[in-house]
Amino acid sequence: MNTAQPTDAPVRVSFRDVMVEFPTAQGPMRVLDGVSLDIRQGEFVSVIGPSGCGKTTLMNILGGFVQPTAGQVLLDGRPVQEPGPDRGVIFQEYGVFPWLTVRQNIAFGLNLAGNKVPKSEHKGIVERYMGLMGLSDFADHFPKHLSGGMRQRLAIARAYAVRPQFLLMDEPFGALDAQTRSAMQDLLLQVLQTEGKTVMLITHSVDEAIYLSSRIVVVTARPARIRTVIDVPFGYPRAENVHEDPRFAALRAQIRELVMQEYAAQARQAVRLSD
Repeated sequence: MNTAQPTDAPVRVSFRDVMVEFPTAQGPMRVLDGVSLDIRQGEFVSVIGPSGCGKTTLMNILGGFVQPTAGQVLLDGRPVQEPGPDRGVIFQEYGVFPWLTVRQNIAFGLNLAGNKVPKSEHKGIVERYMGLMGLSDFADHFPKHLSGGMRQRLAIARAYAVRPQFLLMDEPFGALDAQTRSAMQDLLLQVLQTEGKTVMLITHSVDEAIYLSSRIVVVTARPARIRTVIDVPFGYPRAENVHEDPRFAALRAQIRELVMQEYAAQARQAVRLSD
């Protein structure tokens, strides 16, 4: 990851006036409404907003798991229509296979028919990511023998092993304790600096969004619209002392206020619906 933010880098992803509705017993429920956003090569973009507002749906469209009701999501100028090996997805629930060892989990994607990595390179790739994630000593352990933080490291290693260009992360550290979460954030920054990826992160943590991101997208209560996009004023690489920067505190207060306003809007919506 470069020290400078990639303001002049090419646009890789474009959300163009995206709207999503899901059918319900009460009729269509609009989850996203008029979302337009560009993500450039090498950016780390976090999306933050109230619970249930549609953030995960936004990521799932880019992942190819959900199709928009209207509008388009373009990847390198082509509509996203299905999942692909160019996008690695990491969920909060770890996303590892409990019946496979650490080594086998990381190798899993490499053995799929659609993977273009030569067989002769598989062992080296698995060893590399076990080393990067500090999992080499646990190569033949099953996930049930790993801590939560280690299982999440395994999920990241498995996603990285297939060499995706994009990393899509949905609350990947949300289930971890504070100390482990902080360590995982630092590890992610270290690996990104080594590997260089474009990242979209869904998070509820303002501090996490500021610490990791080059830009933060604040979305409204459902249906999610983009309320504002904020450039984070810190370059890469980053270290823990960025939390002590007065700009960090000011940005935290600004974003928290925006998010709390949207939580209040969500509460008003709930009252209206119950009347």
